[in-house]
This record gives sequence, C-alpha cells and structure tokens, in this order.
Amino acid sequence: MTTNTWRKYLTDYNEGLGLVYERFVLNDFLERLRQTYAIRSVLEAPLYGMAGVSGINDVALARAGVQVTMVDDAPERIEGVQRIWAEDLRLPADLVCIDPSAWGRLPFPDRSFDLTWQWAGLWYIADPAALLRELVRTSRNLVFVAMPNNIQVGYWMRKLVIDRDFFATHDETWTDIGRIRRILEAAGVEIIEEGVLDTPPWPDTVMPANEVLKRLGIRSQALEEQFTGEGWRWSTMAYYLGQEPDLRARVMQYAWLDHAPLPWQIKAIWAHHRYLVGRVTKGAG
Repeated sequence: MTTNTWRKYLTDYNEGLGLVYERFVLNDFLERLRQTYAIRSVLEAPLYGMAGVSGINDVALARAGVQVTMVDDAPERIEGVQRIWAEDLRLPADLVCIDPSAWGRLPFPDRSFDLTWQWAGLWYIADPAALLRELVRTSRNLVFVAMPNNIQVGYWMRKLVIDRDFFATHDETWTDIGRIRRILEAAGVEIIEEGVLDTPPWPDTVMPANEVLKRLGIRSQALEEQFTGEGWRWSTMAYYLGQEPDLRARVMQYAWLDHAPLPWQIKAIWAHHRYLVGRVTKGAG
C-alpha cells in the first residue's frame, strides 16, 4: 500500500480489477481454512498491507459467523474501518488500535484465536519479527502469513521502474519466505502448507493501470479512457453490499491459473504472493 493512499479508499471503494481479484482469491483461501480447521475466531494484524480499502479482508469470515479481531496503529484509519463495518457492512468486528512501536506486545492473552494472520503487511511495521512471534503466541491453532512474491515480473517492474521510492524506504527482505519460516518455526510453529496465491494474467504493480501507464511514460488517450471513468469501476464493497451481485463471476473468470492443477513452484513465476500456513505446537510462544 503506497504511503497515505489508504485515506482515499476509506470513502472511495473503487479499487481496481487487480485488487478485487486479489480479495476474492483470498476470500476463497480463508473460507477453505475455516471449513477445514473449524475456525471460529481470527486475528488479523495488521489490518493493512493489501492496497485499496483497508480492513475488509475478513468480511467473508464474519458473514460465516467467525469472530473477527483486527489491529491497526493509525487512529484515523481504524476509525474509518470501524465506520465501514458498522454503517456499510453492518457486521460485528473488534478493532484495536495500538502504538506503532507495540507490534511485539499485542494486547491479547496467549492462545486467544483459532487463526492469526497477516497479508503483505510485514514491511510496513517497525519490528516484523516481533509481530510474527506475537501471531504465534496469540494463536491456539493456525498462523497464516503471506507476502508479495519477489520473483514475479510485476515486483521487479515496480522495484526498478514505477515505484522505486517505496523500496528505498521499506525493507524488502521481509518478502523472503524462508526468513519468515525460520522465525515461525523457532517460535514453535509446524509449517503444514506452503504455496502461492493471487495468480491472475496481469503483473502485480500495486497501483491502478492508468497510473502505471503514466509512470512508464505512456501517453495514450485511448488507453487512459479504457482504464478510467464509470466504465472502469471495480469495487469489492459493491459486491459485499449487494450492488453488483455478478461481480465475483465476472472477476473470477481470470482465475484459471490460480485454479490450474500445477505445482505451486511453477505458478510462483507469475504469482503475486507467497504464503505459509503453520500449526502452533504445544509449548510454543
């Protein structure tokens, strides 16, 4: 998430095709975990990491009756997320605001949640290793961690061409899934699943298509019109609110590679995210 762009999306839910696709794929993955492991409570910390609208990654779980808790370190953002859940979604969620220095001291007892997780947020916080250990401490069963895939072409396009300032100010070593795995295992987690998620046919640039064209120096009125205006509106919230009930069907027609029965190592060439799922062992934390 580009610094401070989150403010726009607290009221403007037009995220773009790539983000809507990413959310639907994540929804399916979380639903599989819920059904397989009888998950009844989750902690998402931090609630930001994915671009677009902050704090709506757990909506499908909440609608399935799961108790949702989310943590943030920005009072303005958490206030906006609270409004989205209370006024628009009308769903219960516990939102907790902490100091930016407190990710290693989450205000929850040991073993409080069936699942603790984060999506693409480690490089935004001061002490990612401490957060990972807290995700282990507060889970009674599963820990799920996902970060951007640092070998796919969109990552390198973003790093070398269109968003170099981001990489100058964020520690990309937290995209090293091996590093994350070692920290989780040292904290007492047995990795039970590893793979990739979010593998659409377009590269992962983490910004709207028209903005990518501008940063690449491509000036085309025809292309700009194609990726802007009312004809190019993509909103997960519109689906959640029943305004576009066919949105999922339209978006998931691009999921053929995500659903292809290929080894994840092959998909990793193009997938936008890598992930680990681990089970907390006795005596962990």
